[in-house]
Amino acid sequence: MGYYEYKHTVETGETTLVGNVHFVAYLRWQGRCKENFLKEQAPALVADGLRLHTVKAECEYFSEILAADELSVRMRLEELTRTQLQFTFDYVRFRAGSEKLAARGRQRVACVVGAEPKVSEVPGGLRDALLPYAESPC
Repeated sequence: MGYYEYKHTVETGETTLVGNVHFVAYLRWQGRCKENFLKEQAPALVADGLRLHTVKAECEYFSEILAADELSVRMRLEELTRTQLQFTFDYVRFRAGSEKLAARGRQRVACVVGAEPKVSEVPGGLRDALLPYAESPC
């Protein structure tokens, strides 16, 4: 089981007054990870007007992430239906040569196309690009 990885160094603007990462940043990182995947793995679909409309997003927090921490957001395809995808995101923090799972998130998206948004089937090209990152066979 593979994962798509987005690496990030936490900036002070992503933290609260007490120095830990603000909860909203985790959702922002989910979006960046997903968007980088699309840009790298399925650019033609984005150019053709495919959009992924977020239906649901959530995150569980296990340990703190602080400013200047190195982080890996690892995305996997958890579920694929005719029109929707569900991803899991592991937030892995690197400190002092070790890594720790700091949080886990999920995001469900619907495929949408057109100027007047209409739900569409998951395109074959996107399905094919995601299969190496599936948690189980789709």
